[in-house]
Amino acid sequence: MTQSVSATSLQRNAIKFVKTNTQVPLTIAVKAINEQGQVVDKFVACERPLTVYLNWRPIVTLMTLGAKPESLTIGYLKNQGFISELSLLESVIVDWEVSSAAVITQEVSEDIEQKLSEKTVTSGCGQGTVYGGFLQGLDEIDLPTPSLKQSTIYALLGNINAYNETYKNAGAVHGCGICQDEQILAFVEDVGRHNAVDTLAGDMWLDQQSGHDKIFYTTGRLTSEMVIKVAKMGIPVLLSRSGVTQMGLDLAMQMGITLIARAKGRHFLVYHGSETIEFDATKD
Repeated sequence: MTQSVSATSLQRNAIKFVKTNTQVPLTIAVKAINEQGQVVDKFVACERPLTVYLNWRPIVTLMTLGAKPESLTIGYLKNQGFISELSLLESVIVDWEVSSAAVITQEVSEDIEQKLSEKTVTSGCGQGTVYGGFLQGLDEIDLPTPSLKQSTIYALLGNINAYNETYKNAGAVHGCGICQDEQILAFVEDVGRHNAVDTLAGDMWLDQQSGHDKIFYTTGRLTSEMVIKVAKMGIPVLLSRSGVTQMGLDLAMQMGITLIARAKGRHFLVYHGSETIEFDATKD
């Protein structure tokens, strides 16, 4: 069931823009046959296209759950280098009737055609694409040196179990979270891990939140894209339930990100930044 656009005027850190309040279901009830040949009631995760427009020019079509499409759209455009000035952002309007998200900004991107022509197929869930502006500004990122305790990692991993609602209900999704010490400040699920991180990036940018004292958690693998996006958010610690790629590790080393992978229960592997961690629970 889709809902047509219903825009309301919002105020966010003195930046006024039009934002929709549309909502769509994240899961849907279905019938399945189990290994005993019995009919069982189950849920599956929804997946729907969302075409992103920048000043009415189509940029990309994202496949998403649709939980926070406005933040996803803003985060995607910022991470890809299509927008950079929050003060020039005028509106973001989502209309599920036509599966679109339109962003209007006064910012002029003179090299938009060049960016769109420089595409790289990535290791994103399914098949991802990054554009020419994705690598811009990396040399200007200066991340702080974190200080983290092993006991804090254990507590955080324990607390994260209270989230992943869509995954517990239907599976087939990734989850990402913004954390501070062992507390989860925000958590987003989507059909792809990059949608989830872009959504959180959009929220942080719109609210002008600092990432210097945060930890980024993801259920997905730590590829070069994930490391770059977290670095752009100013977050110095990246924690994953999954593994890490060689390029992801190389970038984490170059950018000074503490990289922790295969983290589940009381197990984790520190691939970079072990000196920033106090191993205070080795005998617990």
